[in-house]
Order: sequence, then structure tokens, then C-alpha cells
Amino acid sequence: MPTPGQKAPDFTLFNSDRQEVSLGSFQGKNLIILFFPMAFTSVCTAELCEMRDNITTYADLNADIAAISVDSPFTLAKFKEDQQLPFNLLSDFNKEVSQAYDTYYETFVMNLKGVSKRSAFVIDKEGIIQYAEVLDSAGDVPNFQAVRETLASLN
Repeated sequence: MPTPGQKAPDFTLFNSDRQEVSLGSFQGKNLIILFFPMAFTSVCTAELCEMRDNITTYADLNADIAAISVDSPFTLAKFKEDQQLPFNLLSDFNKEVSQAYDTYYETFVMNLKGVSKRSAFVIDKEGIIQYAEVLDSAGDVPNFQAVRETLASLN
């Protein structure tokens, strides 16, 4: 797993608007990357809505948010619209980024193969990982207090 102090693995993924977004797209800002198992599930919805509801807190900490799952860009577009999420939802449909960040279930519930584990990474303006949390249980959510404290220490 990428750990604090390491350069974040680069990526380029399609967002819910079918536009390419790369790690470099966030240059000059801190970035919270949230990997989540699946759109429209209860814990994922609650997690991303918590981020939505606290978006000004993260903006005040000079941080953008990108949420990544293996869902298609089309599914993510509907999810983003339904939940009014004001940040990028990125499709890791080919599962390459989830594997690069070592946040990946080989087999998930209902024998689904290749699903992102719930996790949170804070990447600083220079592309260095400052916080990493990968959860084995999809029912758990990241420690958002630790995410905010990490961001506050970077400003």
C-alpha cells in the first residue's frame, strides 16, 4: 500500500461527465481521494454525502475531493446527480488505480470480482501522500477527523 511520504501513484480516469481527470489535474491543491465500493449502496451514499455536507470545510483547507469506484462513468453520473455531489466521481472500471493504491477486493459480496475497498488518502500539493487509510470492512468509514487534521497541518 502506498504510505505517507511516498509519491502518490499517478492516474488518469474518466469522471461522471466523461472527461479525463488525472492526479496532475489537482496540482497546487491538496487532494482527498476516497475509494468506495459501489454507488447507490447505503454506506457509500452516507460517506459521500458527509463529504458533500462538509464541502466548505474541505475547501477552507485548500482541498479538492475525488471519489473513485469501479462503477461505470454512466452509473457515477446518475449517482452524482441523485446525491448532488459537488466533486469528481471517477470511474476505475478497469480496476488499475484501485490496484495501484492497494485498495482492492479480489472478491467482494455476492462473489463480485474486483471492487474498490473503502479508503481515504490525503495527497499534498506536491503529490506526496500525507495520510492513508484502507479499510477491510466495507461497513466502516474513514476517520474524517484524521483527514481534516492532516489537511490542517499542510496549510
